[in-house]
Amino acid sequence: MDKAALRFLLSERRAAIAPESHGLSRPTRQGRRARGLSQTQVDQILHRAPDTYGRLESGRYPNPPVGLLQDVARLFRMDEQEWVALWRYALGQDPPHPLDARAGTELSGAWRTLLDGFAHPAYLTDRSWNLLAGNAAFAAMFPAGLVPANTMRWMAVDPGARTMLTDWASAWAPVLLPQLRVALAAVPDDPVLRRIEREVLADPVAGPVYETAGASVHLDGAVRPLRHARLGPGWVTMCAAQPLAAPGSRLVLMSFEPGPRRHSGVRAPALRAPAHG
Repeated sequence: MDKAALRFLLSERRAAIAPESHGLSRPTRQGRRARGLSQTQVDQILHRAPDTYGRLESGRYPNPPVGLLQDVARLFRMDEQEWVALWRYALGQDPPHPLDARAGTELSGAWRTLLDGFAHPAYLTDRSWNLLAGNAAFAAMFPAGLVPANTMRWMAVDPGARTMLTDWASAWAPVLLPQLRVALAAVPDDPVLRRIEREVLADPVAGPVYETAGASVHLDGAVRPLRHARLGPGWVTMCAAQPLAAPGSRLVLMSFEPGPRRHSGVRAPALRAPAHG
């Protein structure tokens, strides 16, 4: 537990909530009106025993329950990054789920400008693999530039994908379909993912692979065969990252190398910070 950071985070967020918005009066201190809610008012709003919140803010509450952290975060209108910080400061671990059930469904429009600045193919999806944006190099990979609305559904069951994704059954499906299964384990009520799962299970080729899917395979450095709409057959190297403000969303970057086989047989060395004495 990081008591100092926890106290600062909670006191700052508490001060930003107007008591009047909850039908309460603003408390006074030493002849002046205090900022935001008092600790007692937080307990009152959350229907908690006296000093429950005070113990949390001061770091006197070891192992606070999930329900308390969630109620406080929602009362204080925390964003997803603040929610993660609350858990790390209070419990020394990441939260088991996003604060907002809709988290991961949208991103700042600033990502559009950044995507367009990449020379390599790049695209963004939400937590359900719905395509949010892609750059021109990404669109150029597809016939007539027609990009899929949902990249997971396209890769998993679309007939066109099995032409473009070379050796789909052996090179793509075994590492692709586990990702769907892992995503559903995290958000089992996601209607888009459930719909894709039904289509996968109904597919005579994808269904059996999905049924035996194990762990998700990380994309970083993965090299797979692909037929580029303009450049022909070749190999694509992929890396993925998650925007911090949208849990479950993905930024995927690719580098395409045309040719019948990989020209560079050795993986790039791992990136590490230089050692300091």
